[in-house]
Formats: sequence, structure tokens, C-alpha cells
Amino acid sequence: MGFAAEEPAGAPPAGATAQGQTTPTATDPYSYQVGFGNRFATEAIAGVLPRGCNTPQRCKYDLISEQINGTPFVSPRASLLNAWFYRIQPSVVHKPFQRLDENPDLEAVFTPPNPNVVFTPQDLGWDKFPLPEDGASVDFISGLRTIAGHGDPSLKEGIAVHVYTANAPMIKRAFCNNDGDMLVLPQEGRLDIQTEFGRLMVRPGELVVIQAGMKFTVTLPDGVGQGYIQEVYGSHYELPELGPVGSNGMALPRDFETPVASFDVDMSKWQIVVKLIGQLFSYEQSHTPFDVVAWHGNYAPYKYALENFVNSATVDRDQSDPSIYCVLTAKSKRPGVSTSDFLVFTPKWSVTRNTFRPPYYHRNVSTELMGMICGKWSGSATHLEPGGLTYEPSYMPHGESYERWKSATSEDLQPQRVGDGVMAFMMHISGHVSLTKYALERCSNLQPIQEDLWDDFQPGFLKHLSGGAVNGDAKPHVNGESKEG
Repeated sequence: MGFAAEEPAGAPPAGATAQGQTTPTATDPYSYQVGFGNRFATEAIAGVLPRGCNTPQRCKYDLISEQINGTPFVSPRASLLNAWFYRIQPSVVHKPFQRLDENPDLEAVFTPPNPNVVFTPQDLGWDKFPLPEDGASVDFISGLRTIAGHGDPSLKEGIAVHVYTANAPMIKRAFCNNDGDMLVLPQEGRLDIQTEFGRLMVRPGELVVIQAGMKFTVTLPDGVGQGYIQEVYGSHYELPELGPVGSNGMALPRDFETPVASFDVDMSKWQIVVKLIGQLFSYEQSHTPFDVVAWHGNYAPYKYALENFVNSATVDRDQSDPSIYCVLTAKSKRPGVSTSDFLVFTPKWSVTRNTFRPPYYHRNVSTELMGMICGKWSGSATHLEPGGLTYEPSYMPHGESYERWKSATSEDLQPQRVGDGVMAFMMHISGHVSLTKYALERCSNLQPIQEDLWDDFQPGFLKHLSGGAVNGDAKPHVNGESKEG
């Protein structure tokens, strides 16, 4: 960790940013602290963080000490999440709340009494979600649309899946989501995100997690932004256990990046938009919310480059379950069961012998929502393109087409490089998922159902019946009757 140069007592600067451990690049001008779950300490002005306590009688430069918690005070030490800010003005300095006009395409409660969500066992797909029409000015908040979800944020249990499409920056406007943690995945256009903790530049191919209760604003360096959001209620993202994989592999903790302290001195009017149980509220304040001169703690936003994921491999026969592709997991209230696992599919080698190499036919207890960042998806039974989505509900069967089955069961199995230029992801959601009226009725990119997709599937077993018994003296039955050889 590095600090900015010491300033003379009584003469703090009008804005500053701490030094980080990483090196800025042409596409990302910021520097970061590294590590997952670390307790960080960062100062934009050296010497601001108090030593030996969190709330001295008077902070240096008359800054205000303020805590944010991600877990209750009495949580076990191993799971406790909090951070201490040292800021120019406390967050309480603002006007009363006002309810904003309802966004009909934003949902938070996914239980049957909500008339705006629908449960269906039908698998579905969406082409790329379109960017705002020319002439419309849509920022990150205005461009949020909910696709699916499970549970209820008032119970702090469940998940929501959104998309965002935007063509305008948030100007003097910040967002604070009180419902849950947001895992944001840009698919087109970078997001320049300013948070109370500092700044992050997030490109397609990276994810960023902004936890509940944190204020942030989004600008668009490339002019537009489109992507996905997975929001979890009541829990936080964690690295999955490694089990037999051992101490290395999958997402490495040192590849996660957290912002360094950065503050502005800005006494102009700001609007803060707060999401609570899916409803939007706002208040005004006469200063920037991004006035944190220093902070320390382990409740902080972070980003991760998905190409850094270390794939595990099956190197002999059969194939491993998709859990080996898990980047982050969010636990549910049931021990051993996640609310959602976030999986990523990046290039790898396929080398198994005597194995059906495509994903096997299966009926999964978890609902699978799948999206794509770049490339061409190789699945033959679903159409998935960058910026689109597919939905495969709990317990409903899915798998490859008959043509893909014929090819996979007859081809010569040689070592093969798979997925070059491709990056896709899956949300493995343990509960039943409902879809929104927006996703089913109001969006323009819902794919028609392929009614005849499976009509050409020919059961090869039947061809073996005409030549006699399949196994010696065995007499196969067709339509309940014994068929003699």
C-alpha cells in the first residue's frame, strides 16, 4: 500500500487519490489494492487514518469518522464485514426522501403473489438486449431492467437478475442499492465507476461487485454501456471452497482488485437514488458523496478479470460438473446450499477419451441463466449470442441436438482446444426462478420457442431390435410386448 505525499498541517488539498499496487494502463487509468477479503487501509492524504482507534475525539483536518457494516455487529469475527470512512461530511447531511416514479421494468420480489412475475417450466432465450434508441438519454439507473429472480429482499434471501443498457453518464447523481450486492458484468462499453471507496474502470471481460449500501456513480468512457447484473439478497459473494482441487486454482485471491481512497471537494447539489425492495427513492444533498479521504476495512467493492480464471481439467474420461467453473458463490440460509454460483467458461483443452464431451443430458435442481460476453457459443440446442441470455428452469431437461449427439458419439476423440475467443457465464440459482413481465412481454428480443427442435431425435436403440436379442437371451419389449429375435 502506498500513500500520497504528506501535506502541511492545516492545508489539505482540494482532491487527491492514494497510490495503489497495480500499474495503470491505456484503458484503465486507475491503480488498485490486490487480494480478496483482505482488510485494507488506504489514505489519499498521509496520516489521516487514526492509529489504535476508529473514532478519535477529533480526526485530522476535522474529518468525520463513519462506519458502514456488511454484517451485524455480533457476527463471528471470521465473517464480519465493515469499513471505516474518514470523510469531509457525514452521510446524514441530506434533505428528506422523495419517492421517484415507479420503473415498471424493475422488480425485487419474485414470489407468486407478485402479479408482475411468472413461473414457467419452459426454457427460453433472448437475443442481445438493444441499446437505447437514438435521441433518448438513458443512464445506468434509468437503463436497469429486471429479467428474473428468486426470493424477497425484505427477507434478505434470494436473487435478482437484471440487464442494463445506457448511453449517458450519471451527472451529479449517485446510486445506493439497499436490497443486495450487485455483481455487474459489462458486455459492451467500459464502466467508469466512482464509489465512496475510490474509482474502478471495468471493461467487458471483467466483473465488479458493489455491495449493499454503497454509493456509486457510473460514466461511460466509450459512449455506451450494456451488460448484466446478478444481485444477491442477504448474503455476500465469497470464493468457493477448493476441496480436492487443493490450495491453488479457480479464481486466485491475488487477482481481485479493490480501489484506493480518492476524494473530491465538491459543494454542488447531488441527487442520491436509493433502491429499497425494488422501489426507487431519492434525496438531495449540497455536497458530493465521494468525499472519503481515507478508509480501512474489508467491506469494499472489487473487480476481477475473468480471463485470469484457472480452469481445472478432466484428463482421462468422463467430465466434471460445472461447479469447477465457479468464480464466486453466495450462500443461502440452508447450510451447504448456495443462493447462486457464478460460473465462467473460458478457453480450455478437451482431452478425454471414450467420453461424450458436450454437456451431458441432464435435469438440474438449479435454474441456469446463461449469458455471453464475446465469441460464438458451441451449444446446439440453444441460441446464445453476446449480450443475450438463456433460461433453463429447475428440473427441466436440456442437452444437445440430435445432430450434435450423432457427431459427438462417432467422432475421433483427439485433444482439442475449445473456446478460443469465447467468454460465457452461468448463474446457477438453487431456488425456483420467476421471470418478469418485461422479459416475457415488453422486451423486443425474446426468441420464439423452437417447437420442432427435438422432432428429428431418433432413438438408436430401436435399430438394434430388428436383428435379434440385444444381449444374448434378453428379449427387449416394445409397447409392453416381448419382441422375439
